[in-house]
Amino acid sequence: MGRVIITSAVAAVLLALMGPLSQPARAQSNGLETRPSAYGLRETVTRFVAAVRDAGWIVFNEIDHSAAARDVGMNLPARTVVLFGNPRAGTGAMSEYPTLAIDLPMRVLIWQDDQSQVQVTRSTGTDIAVRVFARHGISIPAETQDATDRFISALVRSATE
Repeated sequence: MGRVIITSAVAAVLLALMGPLSQPARAQSNGLETRPSAYGLRETVTRFVAAVRDAGWIVFNEIDHSAAARDVGMNLPARTVVLFGNPRAGTGAMSEYPTLAIDLPMRVLIWQDDQSQVQVTRSTGTDIAVRVFARHGISIPAETQDATDRFISALVRSATE
């Protein structure tokens, strides 16, 4: 069977036809959970970064997709991805499974919906185990998936409440 290739122009048209996206509070689907923030975008990012650092983890970078769009003369509502992780936890796995480095560090998306409400979207612990680690041949026990989920949820609550 032949491959289907969707060009960026076709993808842009498809996305435009779908219309604006917004999600209800604490929406969860496809391994993602979204929670509204009581704060503006920059404050939510700052609070999330502080929560990660307070937990002894590292913030590797922030990606501001809106700024990138502005740089090429386009408009995009606020979309900031924060990359974070714990080298003490991930380095051993990356040493044994080098391809894991393409999927780590973990990330959250802090964004503004079509009503200007700031949202934080994250992957669930199960999603990280099944979508990320499993494809590299790593099996994550259910209790570790739950612990990961509780940890990331706590970081997001610190940023949004």
